[in-house]
Amino acid sequence: MGDEERREQPVKLASIVRLGSEFPALSILIVLSSVGFLLGTYAFSSVAVLSFDSLEAVSFWRLITPIFVHFGLMHFIFNMFWLIYFGSKLERGTGSIQLFLLVIVIGLFSNISQYLWSGSDQFGGMSGSIYGLLGYLYAYYKLIPRDIYFVPPELFWFMLGWMIFCASGILEILVGIRVANASHLCGLIVGSLLGIIFGLLQFDRNLK
Repeated sequence: MGDEERREQPVKLASIVRLGSEFPALSILIVLSSVGFLLGTYAFSSVAVLSFDSLEAVSFWRLITPIFVHFGLMHFIFNMFWLIYFGSKLERGTGSIQLFLLVIVIGLFSNISQYLWSGSDQFGGMSGSIYGLLGYLYAYYKLIPRDIYFVPPELFWFMLGWMIFCASGILEILVGIRVANASHLCGLIVGSLLGIIFGLLQFDRNLK
């Protein structure tokens, strides 16, 4: 190993540590999603421990854990890209605890809606929560224009258009990819409602 390679390793390690300290909630979500990706892609027979369970079951954590399961590298990369994009805005703006709770709460409602809609527990992914973060940022910014929460309108409409495209069934027909459409829609609605609620609370504080 050359001197240049030795110097690069501490720099990379320091960057990872700095990322973890600046975005702890985001880092935890990525690590959990990475575990879910490995199970969902390379150890499918073991992924049942994270799959959605019925509402009457005692394994209550399985109402949430499907958000961490990812099937295939593209599914994982696509979701992590948007999680980092939207999640970093929220973690900077509102803090680590609120971001983590937002992802979990939105994911809970998204998972339940997908299960009730499809009747199947064979689904996973962070996209329901991601649409929720998009809705939260967009709705909150409309009430309280904080620069860090700004989402370009073109991006919002692109994401909305992608959701509608996925719901059309074209992906399943052409390439056999099934999409958790109910999860996307529910995530967007729940996130938007939470953005409105917290935005109104902040608006009220600003008046006092």
